[in-house]
Amino acid sequence: MKQLIARKKGMTHIIDEDGTMTAVTALQVDPCVIVQIKTAEKDGYDAIQLGAGKKRNPNKPEQGHNKGLGKFAILREVKTDDISAFKIGQKIGLDIFESGQKVDVTSRSIGKGFAGTVKRYSFNRGPTTHGHDHHRQVGSIGSGTDPGRVIKGKRMPGRMGNKMVTQLGLKIARIVNEHNLVFVKGSVPGKKNSWVMIRKSIKA
Repeated sequence: MKQLIARKKGMTHIIDEDGTMTAVTALQVDPCVIVQIKTAEKDGYDAIQLGAGKKRNPNKPEQGHNKGLGKFAILREVKTDDISAFKIGQKIGLDIFESGQKVDVTSRSIGKGFAGTVKRYSFNRGPTTHGHDHHRQVGSIGSGTDPGRVIKGKRMPGRMGNKMVTQLGLKIARIVNEHNLVFVKGSVPGKKNSWVMIRKSIKA
């Protein structure tokens, strides 16, 4: 099992031994607690459920599900091939990752609200000279007689962002075990203090 729940703390930069300055994203990875173990016999597949963070006032169903293990702010399910190595209440920490390793990070991107095609898809603007009134309009969205309709999937104005996005192949630049921090090169989707999933890269 090579997957953990983390929290994005923001971006900074680190200086390598050769003096190179690298932009990194700081992810706080507190030890995740195994809350539930799912088996193929009972649930149809093998997986473990991880809990992280702290919730001030969990409701009664959450209290019963956590079985006194803690007041978790987030629960995430991770599929695994071998569940015999895990038990409920076990803590999984940063020791499953190492510096220099490539990881994939999944998070919800920042929502931008309702946006036009210029902002959403980088469409070219219309002429900005005299007599034009379609500076940021979509333009033609289909032919008239044939096919006589708008093709499915046509890029048009709509809600932008607020979707689950995965950044592939990010390299771990540094691990600080004392503070449970992982620094990955480059940017990570989501805003500050948002929850992310960090896992071993599928392309590694």
